[in-house]
Amino acid sequence: MQRITCPERDDWQQTAEQCGFAFHTIEGERYWDERAYYAFTLDEIERGIETPTGEIDAMCQELAGRVIGNEQYLRRLRIPEAFWDLVAESWERDDRSLYGRLDLKFDGAGPAKLLEYNADTPTSIFEAAVFQWTWLEQAIERHIIPARADQFNSIHERLIAAWKDIAANTHLHLTGTTANEEDAGTLAYLEDTARQAGLSTTLLDIEDIGWREPGGGFVDLDNSDMELVFKLYPWEWMFRDAFGAKLGGSPTRWIEPPWKAVLSNKGILPLLWEMFPNHPNLLPAFFEDDSRAAELGSSYVRKPLLSREGANVTLVSGGLSLDEHAGPYGAEGFVRQALSPLPNFSGVYPVVGSWLVNHEPCGLSIREDESPITGNSSRFLPHAIL
Repeated sequence: MQRITCPERDDWQQTAEQCGFAFHTIEGERYWDERAYYAFTLDEIERGIETPTGEIDAMCQELAGRVIGNEQYLRRLRIPEAFWDLVAESWERDDRSLYGRLDLKFDGAGPAKLLEYNADTPTSIFEAAVFQWTWLEQAIERHIIPARADQFNSIHERLIAAWKDIAANTHLHLTGTTANEEDAGTLAYLEDTARQAGLSTTLLDIEDIGWREPGGGFVDLDNSDMELVFKLYPWEWMFRDAFGAKLGGSPTRWIEPPWKAVLSNKGILPLLWEMFPNHPNLLPAFFEDDSRAAELGSSYVRKPLLSREGANVTLVSGGLSLDEHAGPYGAEGFVRQALSPLPNFSGVYPVVGSWLVNHEPCGLSIREDESPITGNSSRFLPHAIL
């Protein structure tokens, strides 16, 4: 694994905007950054990242089967009791999952380590699936990177195939917070992949979802039933929203399904460690109020159960805070995970995002920052196999 500096394309911003990648720059700062790329060997990709990703996902599914229906575990994860049946029924029906992203610590020298699982609403998929592939093709054409370069990236094709498998002959609604530029771009991309799969679609803001009385059921602005809905909106938010109480009484099927509320919770980190102790791709982790957390000593990462984009995460080394991100989370409780420092490439710290579509590992995204905590403003860099 190397970080290789390189020239950027003169027209990359124009290319991004033509592709619909409007959020390439956020508040005047680069989000997309191609002044360097991360290079991997094929062995690093296949044995170091792809194979462990599949194994971790399988462990997570085994964990979900054990947690769902277990009152003690559900309380531990702070999943509201009113929604236990909703979660369990979606698991028992084998409601389908479209995609997810594992965030891994990987340096090429040792086994990949799971930092967290973005199992419910992962973004950055357009950048990973489309724009970094465009970069690869054009960077080869313009002799920026070697002609032999390749990329671990079949995300786009996998998404189209997954839609055909999951949602054939069904009208698909897609919803989220469309006022958010990144969320709107992600929804538009996923809608495009669904249409390429032959689905008919409707995209609407989540606040525009209505409820039909009498009879019950979620409806769109045309008063049409919402049979299958992709939501870029976290389950924990849906549980507490006003219409959350109606979820159990609706025939609507959701992607990601309610059982993903288990895997999108950082409480799975200590539960995975409990189920698969000393697994080479896991880090020791415990709930903060568990006496066994003392085994980590004075160096650990403190994470809220429901945090996103690094919010309320603290790195502690020798009892001292190395770095900390503020945010609105933490009331739900914390976990502590063993401190495993990210690789340091001349003052920047990359996290490897390993994508799964329909439970198949299929691509990478790299986020880097001067902070060892990856946040919303951390830059996205492309990768290549050399």
